[in-house]
Amino acid sequence: MKLTPESSLRRSFPTLLVFLLLLPAALGAQPRVQLEIHAPQLVLSGVNFDFEVVAKDTAGNPDSYSGRASVSGIDWDTDPGDLHFANGILLVKNALIPASGARIIEVRSGENTVSASVRVVPGWLSVLPPLVAILLALLIRQVVISLFTGIWVGAIILFDYNVFGGIFRVLDHFIVKALSDTSHIQIILFSMLFGGMVGVISRNGGTVGIANLITRYARTARGGQLASWAMAFVMFFDDYANVLVRGNLMRPITDRLRISREKLSFIVDAGAATVASVFIISTWIGYEVGLIADGLKMINSSEEPYAVFLQTIPYRFYPIFTLVLVFLIGWFDRDFGPMLQAERRARTTGKVLRDGAQPAVDLTESTESYRSDKPARWYNGMLPIMAILFVGLYGLYTTGTSTLHAEGRTSYGIGEIISKSDSYASLLWASLSGCLVAILLTITQRILTATESIDAWFNGVKSMLLAMLILILAWSIGAVTEEVHTASFLVQILRGAIEPHWLPVLTFLIAAVVSFSTGTSWGTMAIMMPLVIPLANTLGIDAGLDPTNLQIILHGVISSVLAGAVFGDHCSPISDTTILSSMASACDHIDHVRTQLPYALLAAAVGMLVGDIPTAFGLSPWVSIALGIAIMILVLFAVGKRVEPQEA
Repeated sequence: MKLTPESSLRRSFPTLLVFLLLLPAALGAQPRVQLEIHAPQLVLSGVNFDFEVVAKDTAGNPDSYSGRASVSGIDWDTDPGDLHFANGILLVKNALIPASGARIIEVRSGENTVSASVRVVPGWLSVLPPLVAILLALLIRQVVISLFTGIWVGAIILFDYNVFGGIFRVLDHFIVKALSDTSHIQIILFSMLFGGMVGVISRNGGTVGIANLITRYARTARGGQLASWAMAFVMFFDDYANVLVRGNLMRPITDRLRISREKLSFIVDAGAATVASVFIISTWIGYEVGLIADGLKMINSSEEPYAVFLQTIPYRFYPIFTLVLVFLIGWFDRDFGPMLQAERRARTTGKVLRDGAQPAVDLTESTESYRSDKPARWYNGMLPIMAILFVGLYGLYTTGTSTLHAEGRTSYGIGEIISKSDSYASLLWASLSGCLVAILLTITQRILTATESIDAWFNGVKSMLLAMLILILAWSIGAVTEEVHTASFLVQILRGAIEPHWLPVLTFLIAAVVSFSTGTSWGTMAIMMPLVIPLANTLGIDAGLDPTNLQIILHGVISSVLAGAVFGDHCSPISDTTILSSMASACDHIDHVRTQLPYALLAAAVGMLVGDIPTAFGLSPWVSIALGIAIMILVLFAVGKRVEPQEA
């Protein structure tokens, strides 16, 4: 067939079109994509922040774009170097905006441009929410009002200084967010179920039976305190379970021995996170080892993370000295500060709570209203608790091994099993098992009918409602501190050039301040660990330290993060474990914080003076521990006073 000019052009048009489309790429032109800036909602002036830019194709799907980029509208703390997209993502680190106000960030890559507006507020505003909550709690002794006010202040800062609108954002933004977290719901369910179990064993006489049994050996206030302390090592595997079991179990016993609720809540709190954070197979270990592993990767270290964790245990001076201090106080029966006043009140008058105190939870009514026509059998209380212990450990083992098998692992140790376990699921299984065992024991012995048993269970659940409200508010203010970057501001103003041997003690102080202000030890660990490990490594190399001394500094800062986070969390009135300790011990929350603070400060001060500082210069941590114990004994005899003997 003969081709006309028109038909020839028509046939060659598709080829020409393809050629024209490919020509820009052949000449090196950048393809057109859609850019999106993912920046924080709020930025603090003078504080570093990171953000990313994502490249998408015209249909809005992620693209593998890899062009160079330029960013305007921000300053840099350090030279950013060559900025370029990798697999469609541009990571911008250590950006800095020195002045508050509205700022436009613009990103340009070839012919592609995108801009976004960010709010910049003065950095000092970020410490207001936790500071207001803490000060108000100490002043008015109303933790719910104090926490709500702190969250409200954070909402005002975040949402354009809208004072009235901030009230509603407390509910729809922060509290809803706290309740949408799966692990938070699991903790609430575990606590509710545990409260239900306590309600049943209180009603069936189980707690009275245990009290009668243990009182045979804990016949004095000293024995009661030491028994409460020793039980911390029985419930080693989780801090929440540790607090709830010991507080509820020992409360009837310590009340009978005229030990104040303030002292009980201190013993309970001091033996929870301190034990879980240093025990080699607790639910904390997986989290801590994971953070250590990420930090070691940043400095290309070949050390095994779990081995590093084990080596840092002797350097965890605050948890170690706190546990020792609780034992010494109980053994010598000496106290000082507000705790001495509380103990003298309880011993001389029998008032385990001060007049006007508002305990976070009170199961006294259900404890005293057990069926007195039935014998108070100890195993009705102990068997449900043992069910919690064994089912919890079984859950940790099965979930851990399942994860390891899914990863193709066939050889592993106990530490690896725990690190891979699902602690929240295990606690749920454990608390449900405790409820079922308690109800079955009660019904089969005909102590209560099925209806009465369920009513007792509901009464136990209801007793937890106030504590759960406080816990939800504590989580919410934790979300506030995250969104207003409280920890970043604190780290920024405290971080600076320092001789490497002083880094462990400084790290402890920073971690303590951050943890106290935010009420979260785990959040503090996550923030601090990736900062201090590279910092210690860099400062040590710059100072010309040999490998042995460099490892000492590195292990020192790792242990200081873990110990400082526990110290701040232990002291903070907005910490969840501090709140749970008040709840489980049925103690006024602010009274608990006031009375335990001097003891926590003593353990921390001794830990820094004879632990963090001298060990960084080469002193053996075991020598530091021995010196610390001796100093605490001297303080107890120099400052502390014996509590008046219990009246007959």
